[in-house]
Amino acid sequence: MTDDRLALVHGLIHLAAFLQANPDVPTPRRAVVHYFAEDADDDQMRAQIDAIAGLLGSTADQDSGHYVTSVCFGPVEYRAVAILSDARARHAAHDSYRDCITPDTH
Repeated sequence: MTDDRLALVHGLIHLAAFLQANPDVPTPRRAVVHYFAEDADDDQMRAQIDAIAGLLGSTADQDSGHYVTSVCFGPVEYRAVAILSDARARHAAHDSYRDCITPDTH
């Protein structure tokens, strides 16, 4: 196991133990752990998600410019996402206007 993977697994275990031992601490109704595909061209990113779907025993679907697969453990979801080039381009275009307009705060 890599150091990052082991640290995540231990962190999740410690969080679960902490929440179980401290019932007065509020929790969300659900939690999602995201994995984002390594940056590549769209076909390569889809292949990454398809490989993960095979490991999860799930299917991959296109959703608003994202190619995703997931598996749920009750209210906890592991979700693997590839942000495809069209979605990245839309985000970059939208983000290019950041700080161009200052709203009147009076």
